[in-house]
Amino acid sequence: MRSNKAPRRLVAGVASAALLAFPLAACSDNGGKGSGGSGSSAPKPVAVVEAISGESTAIKLDKGFTDALTKLKLTPGVTGTAKLTDGSLVFPITGGNVTVFKPGQVSPYVVGQVQHEGSGLSLTAGGTKVELTNFNVDPTISKVYGDVTVNGKVAATSAHLFELDGRTLKPLQTKGNTAILEGTKVMISGTAAPLLNDTFGTDAVKTGLLVGIAKITVNVK
Repeated sequence: MRSNKAPRRLVAGVASAALLAFPLAACSDNGGKGSGGSGSSAPKPVAVVEAISGESTAIKLDKGFTDALTKLKLTPGVTGTAKLTDGSLVFPITGGNVTVFKPGQVSPYVVGQVQHEGSGLSLTAGGTKVELTNFNVDPTISKVYGDVTVNGKVAATSAHLFELDGRTLKPLQTKGNTAILEGTKVMISGTAAPLLNDTFGTDAVKTGLLVGIAKITVNVK
């Protein structure tokens, strides 16, 4: 992660926009360590997608999160190919790879990365517009990274934006030529919350505040 020294408002904008990022969604156990297998042979995955070729990552926004945005007077939007539909942010998947094991067999039981080039989130407050784009979800370590611009200028690249908790993830589903991973919680990190509260003079945003529930749909053709 690369960060730049910036004016107080810039830092606030970056943190605020980070709250909207997906998100996007991790699939692994939060903070999982080591392997759960007890045998001598390596566990076999239930699904392997070596080269993801499409579909999307979506996050159904939680009411507590949208209420916090309203209190902070922040106006969200989308950039590129992203959409905001029926209370969900949707980001097309453009690449990556995923390997899924049976829950409890190994930890984390979903590994790989899911890329979303050319789409993102925007957040506007006054004359400042922050955009988070090119999200990369790393389910192995339950983190989401992305690029940040402020009024068109680069503020950070490959920045850590969210902590993710996949302990509520539902079993892998298949539908036609797609595989679906749904149920991961997307939460505000311990870095973003205090930055927001300090800058905007509020206590509305708490570390671990639930942003929403994620759903990843992957083309497996």
